[in-house]
Amino acid sequence: MIEVSRSVVIDAPVERVFAFMDDPHNHVTVTPSLAEVRNVESLEGGGKRLDYTFRMAGVGLDGDLVETTRAADERMVFEMRGQLEGEIELAFAPAEDGTELTYTGRYELPGRVLSAVAEPFVRRYNERELETTLANVKTHVETGA
Repeated sequence: MIEVSRSVVIDAPVERVFAFMDDPHNHVTVTPSLAEVRNVESLEGGGKRLDYTFRMAGVGLDGDLVETTRAADERMVFEMRGQLEGEIELAFAPAEDGTELTYTGRYELPGRVLSAVAEPFVRRYNERELETTLANVKTHVETGA
């Protein structure tokens, strides 16, 4: 399993950052490799379930996300199923200058040999993807774009 985690401080209240990240369509805007979200459904008690297409090296990978944990303005955890499997956790905390958003991805790589060979490349790819995503979230929330 690969785990990558990064944080950013956003000059906006926790409620605004949480609301932005609570809209799955905003994830397509800020996540470079996320090509599409569709079939978004609200779950009982809050949260979402949706289908997605993630593009990696020109290949579309389909799956679904189900929000398994939700604490308003504090935390969201999603189970990722399909061609990519794992978990995405978003944590929101008040910070001196607004909100600290921490994004953690935990991913399973298919196959033992593929995992051993690909892990360093996949880790670096995910680190760059996460850094870009958080920078994009910061820009969109702070500018109201």
